[in-house]
Amino acid sequence: LQPLGPVGEERGVAAGFRHARGRGRAVGRADARQHLGEGAPLGGGRKRGAHAQAIGRSRGGPTTKLHALVDGLGRLVAFTITPGQLGDAPVAAALVAGLPPSITLAADRAYDSDALRALLLARGTTPVIPNAPYRKRLHPFDRGAYKRRNLVERAFCRLKDFRRVATRYDRLAATYAAAISLAAIVAWWI
Repeated sequence: LQPLGPVGEERGVAAGFRHARGRGRAVGRADARQHLGEGAPLGGGRKRGAHAQAIGRSRGGPTTKLHALVDGLGRLVAFTITPGQLGDAPVAAALVAGLPPSITLAADRAYDSDALRALLLARGTTPVIPNAPYRKRLHPFDRGAYKRRNLVERAFCRLKDFRRVATRYDRLAATYAAAISLAAIVAWWI
C-alpha cells in the first residue's frame, strides 16, 4: 500500500483526480496506476481464425465438437467439426441434407428443434428425438427405437481409441478432419 498525501496539496489526491480526468499530469511523481492507456488491448475478444479452425470457448478452455451420423451397424457415415460453444441442432440439418433419407434418425435432446423435425419429416425420416425440458408442445417419442442411439455413442468411443482423435493435437480443422477420416477408415472400412 502507498500512503496518500494530504488532500489539499497539489501533489496529493487532487492532482491524481485531475490526471485521471485527462486535464493534466501529476506533478512531481510518476504513478503507473494513473496512466489510462496501460492494460491489455480491447480487441475482438477472440483469437483470430479460431472460429474457422473449429476451436470454441467453454468454461474448460478451447474445445471442439464432433457431430456424427452412423449407419445401422454403428459405422461412421458422415461427420462435421464445429467450435465447442456452437449449438447442435443448427448443424444437424446440414449434416443430414448431404445423405440419402433413412427410415429413422435417433438423436439426443440437444438436437430437438422444430426445424430439424420438419426437415426429417419432409424427407420421409421418422425423428426419434426426446423432447427438450423447455418444450411446451410435446412430440411423440418412441423409447424402444431410442435405445439404438447407443450406436453413435459406441462409435465415438471407438474413435477415441485413436489418441490423435481423442486429444486434438492438430491446429487446423482440415487436418483434424483428416485424422478422424483415417481413424474411421481403419476402424470400420478396412
